[in-house]
Amino acid sequence: MTDSDLQAWVERISLRWFGRPFRHRATFNRRLSSTGGRYFMKSHHIEISWKQYAAYGPAEVEAIIKHELCHYHLHLTRRGYRHRDEDFKRLLAQVGGSRYCRRLDERPRQARPFRYKLVCKACGLEYLRKRRMNPSKYACGKCRGKLVLIELGSA
Repeated sequence: MTDSDLQAWVERISLRWFGRPFRHRATFNRRLSSTGGRYFMKSHHIEISWKQYAAYGPAEVEAIIKHELCHYHLHLTRRGYRHRDEDFKRLLAQVGGSRYCRRLDERPRQARPFRYKLVCKACGLEYLRKRRMNPSKYACGKCRGKLVLIELGSA
């Protein structure tokens, strides 16, 4: 699907579900990953996540388009267009748009394990770090002693 296909699709959804034309630009953004789409208040353009389309297909993206069109039409008619506004919630329920998009990565994010340990030569206090650092630039926070860097292993 190209940007011109998306533009025509958004225009059709706007006329069918909102009864108003969409007169601005709708494009795919291949970098969006934590959000399904964006509505820009200054330009009135809409961006849709290409990754959502690739992962979940047209049905999910249509719900995202309806969500962004709710922002669009309510903003242009000077009504409550924010997520917390009753006008927005009511219109979103009427047209069947999604309140939130589905996560692209279904498994929860794992925190990177600690790879380095700084040990104070004087008092033995240990500091765990995920990133490598130069111990000669720092001192122990407890006794001001010198630190030694120990690599724990790669993740």
